Amino acid sequence: MKFFGFDISRAGQAEPVTDRVEPPVMAASAETSGTANPEAWLQDIGWGGSRPNKRLPRVTPQRGEQNGTIFACCNNIGGDLSKVPLKLYQRKSDGQEDRVRDHPAVYLLNRESAPGVPAKLTRFGLVYAWALRGNSYAYGPRDGGGELEMIELVPQGGCSILRAGRERFYDFEDGAGVQRRVPSRSMVHMRYMALDGWTGRSPLQIASETVGLAMAAQDAAARSVSGAVVKAVLKLGENYEDDEARMRNARRVKKQITQPDSDGIPVLGPDDDIKSLDLTAADQELLATLKYDREMLAALYRMPPSKLQMLEYGVKANGEQQAIDYLTDCLLHWSGQAEAQLEMTVLTRSERERGMFLRHDFGALLQPTIKDQIEALTKAVGGPIYTPNEGRQKVGLPPTKEGDKMNPAPNMTRDDSKPKGKEE
Repeated sequence: MKFFGFDISRAGQAEPVTDRVEPPVMAASAETSGTANPEAWLQDIGWGGSRPNKRLPRVTPQRGEQNGTIFACCNNIGGDLSKVPLKLYQRKSDGQEDRVRDHPAVYLLNRESAPGVPAKLTRFGLVYAWALRGNSYAYGPRDGGGELEMIELVPQGGCSILRAGRERFYDFEDGAGVQRRVPSRSMVHMRYMALDGWTGRSPLQIASETVGLAMAAQDAAARSVSGAVVKAVLKLGENYEDDEARMRNARRVKKQITQPDSDGIPVLGPDDDIKSLDLTAADQELLATLKYDREMLAALYRMPPSKLQMLEYGVKANGEQQAIDYLTDCLLHWSGQAEAQLEMTVLTRSERERGMFLRHDFGALLQPTIKDQIEALTKAVGGPIYTPNEGRQKVGLPPTKEGDKMNPAPNMTRDDSKPKGKEE
């Protein structure tokens, strides 16, 4: 009963007490892992490792580069893109392209990217990690005037991406050991197969079952070579006097089977049996036809077989044509994406709007021999391209007195200063 807002009750009347209900206490069921000997799933954090088939090995970047074909593909792509110059151009309004030489990015991408770090080493690390992991990172800070200071590789497995609307921020530890959080304009983030524009995916992650089959075949081959594989099962009977006689007979039969100097014909008791666990002829034929560890892995990276020394199907007789096929089928696919993603960091928005862009100079990969080059230039200009002294200088000979005069073309050697002879 309430009177003027106050509860009034009779003396001695006990108020009902509600029992407090506590939530049930349950043991944690989450899988844990240490850092000294981490579990396999701990290495997949931040990479997106997947294993759709539980019977196949888990596909991770560390396991991937242990496969010779995968390493060769990533090494070829990273090595060939880093050994050629990465030049900066500016496209004018009339369509002409002018070479830009005085931009800080030219020095950082071709000479020294960070204090004491060659630019080719940085570019190789970026492209190699990009091809292997699907993501690669480098720190590109700017000074107070907006000039690019350096391009520094960061630990590829220790960079975290944070999202704030459409903006992205990166947490990492730089080369000086300082923990940083920077916006996307200060970070080179190369990502492959990013369907949302930001989350890169490795070719190994996308085709995880194909890569898992290749890794399983490699593991099986390693166990077979090391001898750590069960080849047969020996079943012993019960008609032995004691366990010592039983074990002695088991060792005798095993020695008869495994020793190379034995005749391979063990003597068994009436109740003993040996069951072979070797692969059948059908299984061996299946493994021979499934060449995932070469052809399929090379196809994931668009790598031609000749670059991986896969010569059983024959090669083209023209080495120059092989280089052209490798450039058009593989390198242009990777270089175009690398150039576009590097431009987002090393160039400002105003520079990109003014027509500046990066381009790999693949002339070194398609460089002809000296003979082919001179023949092509001579045919293009219609005559010699060197003076005698310039030619002598190339082979280390001293110049001659009249060697600075260009010799005429072979079909233009007539001397008009001499009087003409009588016509017959």
